[in-house]
Amino acid sequence: MTWIGAMLGIAVLLVMAFGAFVVDFEDALADRRRNRPVKPAAAHGPAAGL
Repeated sequence: MTWIGAMLGIAVLLVMAFGAFVVDFEDALADRRRNRPVKPAAAHGPAAGL
């Protein structure tokens, strides 16, 4: 019975570590998106050359 508790405890720790990694990775992607310079929109239509 003790080994079942140990295995469940290890599983919980692994899930928590994976969740922290996913949250950290998502935050890093959000920071990159936030810091990326915005490109101006390409001009289209009759006034494109003006």
